Amino acid sequence: MVTYEKRLKFDTSGEVEIVDLTERIKEAVGESRVKEGIGLVFVPGATGAIIAIEYEEGLLKDFPRMLERVAPKGIEYLHHLKWHDDNGHSHVRASLLGPDLSFPISGGKPVLGTWQQIAFVELDTRPRQRTIIVKIVGE
Repeated sequence: MVTYEKRLKFDTSGEVEIVDLTERIKEAVGESRVKEGIGLVFVPGATGAIIAIEYEEGLLKDFPRMLERVAPKGIEYLHHLKWHDDNGHSHVRASLLGPDLSFPISGGKPVLGTWQQIAFVELDTRPRQRTIIVKIVGE
């Protein structure tokens, strides 16, 4: 059994930026030398999320619009009252989407659908420096 971990670091420009991680994850799987196993992508923090999406122009516009309908920015959040900040909706959105995603590894490659990519979603209201953990387990 092999375990491998890689940390991906990058800066974001702020709210609802979607960063395609797919190629970096494929590289991590290759570096791990795992042929059959499971991969996990995880973001530490309460205002980021990991998703599977078709990373194309239309969806990159539709996705933030969906988030605004589900957890609108301009309403009162009790989080704002406690911390006197503006990112209560960011925390709610991150909780709905989730901080991680797992994927199978077969033949030394992540198993993804034809139009499926793995992406990070920045949900905080300001630019951030992010670290994503890719953990791979298998043989």
